[in-house]
Amino acid sequence: MKVLRRDFLKCCAGSPAALGLELSPLGPPEKAPAAEGNSPIIAPSHPIASDVFTTLQKTVAPDSPSGPGKIRPNEVSKYKQNGYGIWHYGPGIDPVKRLDLMAADHSSASAVKTVRFLNFFTITDIHITDKESPAQAIYLGLKDGIASAYSAVMLYTTHVLDAAVQTINAIHKQNPIDFGISLGDTCNNTQYNELRWYIDVLDGKLITPSSGAHAGARAIDYQKPFKAAGLDKTIPWHQTLGNHDHFWMGTNPVSDYLREAHVGEDILKMGDILTDPEGIDKRDFYMGVLDCRTPYGEIIGAGPVSSTNAPKIAADPGRRSLSKKEWMREFFTTSSNPVGHGFTLANIDNDFASYSFEPKSNIPVKVIVLDDTQREDDIDFHGYGHGSLDNARYDWLVGELDKGQAEGKLMIIAAHAPIGVEKPESFIGWWSRSPVPEKMLVDKLHTYPNLILWIAGHRHVNAVTAFKSPDDARPELGFWQVETSSLRDFPQQFRTFEIVRNSDNTISIFTTDVDPAVKDGSLAAISRSYGIAAQQLYSKTLSSSPSPPGLCTGSYNAELVIQLSPEMQAKIQNYGTPIRT
Repeated sequence: MKVLRRDFLKCCAGSPAALGLELSPLGPPEKAPAAEGNSPIIAPSHPIASDVFTTLQKTVAPDSPSGPGKIRPNEVSKYKQNGYGIWHYGPGIDPVKRLDLMAADHSSASAVKTVRFLNFFTITDIHITDKESPAQAIYLGLKDGIASAYSAVMLYTTHVLDAAVQTINAIHKQNPIDFGISLGDTCNNTQYNELRWYIDVLDGKLITPSSGAHAGARAIDYQKPFKAAGLDKTIPWHQTLGNHDHFWMGTNPVSDYLREAHVGEDILKMGDILTDPEGIDKRDFYMGVLDCRTPYGEIIGAGPVSSTNAPKIAADPGRRSLSKKEWMREFFTTSSNPVGHGFTLANIDNDFASYSFEPKSNIPVKVIVLDDTQREDDIDFHGYGHGSLDNARYDWLVGELDKGQAEGKLMIIAAHAPIGVEKPESFIGWWSRSPVPEKMLVDKLHTYPNLILWIAGHRHVNAVTAFKSPDDARPELGFWQVETSSLRDFPQQFRTFEIVRNSDNTISIFTTDVDPAVKDGSLAAISRSYGIAAQQLYSKTLSSSPSPPGLCTGSYNAELVIQLSPEMQAKIQNYGTPIRT
């Protein structure tokens, strides 16, 4: 990721008593703290705007900052007066019709969509964040200009997810959704309470988005307990594993020191892991924590160990770091469907986070959910955020593809990390030392004419990549990759997919970005503003796909056309729901 500017935080926190951070916990993280007079606080839910639309109709377009000068990302109270985070609605974005995979002589001028096969949504990189955790990397975010380590959107992650869920529900009423899939990085930092907040928002439970001393839970908007709406119970949702779900901040295996830091009262000390290969084992800097007694979540206890007075904070066992097995097991404690959300007891027993499912019994489509994160025992001093496959997962994938091809199923691979979009040495590219090289994987995928789509998150962008057939005479060996942006970082969107058969027996995948339908002044709307400000202040590229001139919306809508083999063209004529025109 290219960073144009670096900011350094020089922070000397006051005494713990003065900061009021050595308070007794008011209860376990899943329960609401008691109010004065021992009355339970049950904050009202946060309804979304009644006008629900996709980026086909309107887009969120950031305004250029117009203030007197650039500020630091942690100067949240100055955002508005300096013109950061301000936006307006712009025109919608029509889908780009992509024929990259089709034969050179193909003409689609007369083809129209005839039958609908499947509607689903993807949501990813939500990064539900325990703001009061002492085991974060806040200081490094400011020091090295990394928005994923610190930005003010950390304050409202549960609220944005709740708004997105309500928006999905509204779309479902207009055009029924067959299933949803979350593409990983549900947690920001492997923590039990982060994962429970995530599942409980989707289940529609009471959310207490604070931990430890529950600082500000009676007075600060982002700290108050609230009732989540919950995903419509008729929509089954499935889950994918991401690197942040089982690595510390998505970067390194959780060591004994890190495991103790999660649940303890001491703010994490670490070297600069972003610039120093041995930084994970050094204790040069306090990483800091957010003071959630303050309206803007001021950073405290961050800076060089030699000059920073880091306060003690209230410990909390609910912050414990989850192993991959423990993380999968939590999806069995749910009131939405299906129980386990794709994972089985065999997945837990075998510590294996890949599985497959068929979303509709009367449609020949198979979804292969692939764990393509690095293993905990990989040795990589450049971080553990790469895509990677060991031989066991590769062999399993090939077996699932072989079975789907033999059964005449159209196939979709859902994974956290994309393929073919970053250089191997990139932190988020395919790992250069992966037991299964990226080229070997792509070459194998090109042998399956029924593979139509790879969906992924991880890079926090909306992007579409064509993997063209290596054989011009067999265009059906090509497939599409569609990436969905993060719900945490701007543009804070999810995607909908509609798969249809056209009158010429090609397949079209209509993929559309959706902004949560936030109300003016709502907590989710504040998060949107903060997300835009973070992009502006960190100078991060908004999208790796084209946007209309003058609109840095980060959105990209497309119709992706696919040629099928003669056998599948014949088979699919017997399936689907006719589309009335």
